[in-house]
Amino acid sequence: MTVNRTAAAVLALLLAAACTAPTPPRTQASTAGATACAHPQGPLGTETATTIDVIEQAYFCILGNYYGGPTLDARSLLTAGFLALSQELNRDGRDVPEATMPALTGDRKADWAAFETAYRKITDQVPDLRDKLAVVTLEAIVAGLGDNHARWTHDDARPLDYYDGDGYGLGLQANVNGSQTDGSSPRVALAPLFVTTVLGGAARAAGLRPGDVIEAVNGSALFVDGKVTPAIAALYPTYPEARPVELRLLRQTTGRRWTVTLKPGLYQRDLAALQVVRSKLLDDDVAYVRMTGFAPDSANRVFKAISRLRAGRPLAGVVLDLRGNGGGSPVEAARLVSAFVQGKVTAYQCTVDNRCATARTDDTVELLNLPLVVLIDHGCASACEHFSSAVKDLRLGQLVGTRTAGVISGPAQSYLLANNTVLSFPQRHHLGPDREVIDRIGVPPDHYVPLTPQDAAAGRDPALAESLTLLHK
Repeated sequence: MTVNRTAAAVLALLLAAACTAPTPPRTQASTAGATACAHPQGPLGTETATTIDVIEQAYFCILGNYYGGPTLDARSLLTAGFLALSQELNRDGRDVPEATMPALTGDRKADWAAFETAYRKITDQVPDLRDKLAVVTLEAIVAGLGDNHARWTHDDARPLDYYDGDGYGLGLQANVNGSQTDGSSPRVALAPLFVTTVLGGAARAAGLRPGDVIEAVNGSALFVDGKVTPAIAALYPTYPEARPVELRLLRQTTGRRWTVTLKPGLYQRDLAALQVVRSKLLDDDVAYVRMTGFAPDSANRVFKAISRLRAGRPLAGVVLDLRGNGGGSPVEAARLVSAFVQGKVTAYQCTVDNRCATARTDDTVELLNLPLVVLIDHGCASACEHFSSAVKDLRLGQLVGTRTAGVISGPAQSYLLANNTVLSFPQRHHLGPDREVIDRIGVPPDHYVPLTPQDAAAGRDPALAESLTLLHK
């Protein structure tokens, strides 16, 4: 189901707010020609065109508020923006002689003035492309941060204008971290690449099954010398420029090889998959709780689920399944930790000069006093890694599965731009309880138990089986 742009933007702001941790106020950056950026207040107005003035506002907003802003070489952002501008001109067959990068000196204001002068000279010659060029330029400047929690939300971005169960893409999940779609971090995958879940859409219509090995994407190999190639990005298409994706597949159970072309689109997810918290009793004495996101009040829902399963029986422990959990609220992550320990630091949020605020347990949460095993994988990101690193560092339980995503730069703060679009990025950088960097590295499991194509095809869950063994020792 699609919804209008304003509702979509409000949804995006709510999601961004869920990933936001309180930080001390900072001075908003501005120049004589730019409006200072500020945190959004209430619903957004109608989006207007992106202009060079909006790009200027975003540029100085980043330099004044991004956690790495004080030490950032702003020339890298302007170079990224100009590269995208020139590439778009080439794509449209409209390159102009004046489209040359101006000399940059490292003086942020002077470099911006030089960039703006060149930008205006170029776009004045192709006025019909002005809007498109502005969009790709600003997108590239934000991507130039190389930060997995930095993004610009606008009408042409990957679609946020659907919910009520809709998903977008090919309708499959594979044994690869699909959260890193901004190019800021290498994707994590081990050969062979295979389908782990069929969600719906084109994948379901084409008859794909869990365990199907993906040997090539659009005719290109996925691994060279054991390293992931850029071809893998096509499995996670962006909107609205997504093109059909050709997969060469192998079904090991039958030996069948075939090629199929999948067209990205909206698809309806299974209702069960939409539940943030699901639970059941395993082996008559283990509370199994699957948590797909750290949404508001999700920690309380976990506590209630365990309480229901615990009623009238002793429990050997809790299996908390966080595989594929893309994160959410760091407050909920800290509250969930608080059911297993009190009086501890769960994470640090630090400035570039190492001034750190602490995230601490909420000691009003009642302790569960139960052994804990946490299932993790490459899809566990952000707040999920906040929780997982606390479990590991504070020795609250055992982690089983594969290394987490390494997508935890820091809690995002949102800023409203003059055209009613939203820029978001971290003001502080996340560190684990032992002050270790988790971003781009991830949290390793205590027990490495990867899923194989044979497991997926047979419906086996070796990580879950290992967790039950650990709790029954």
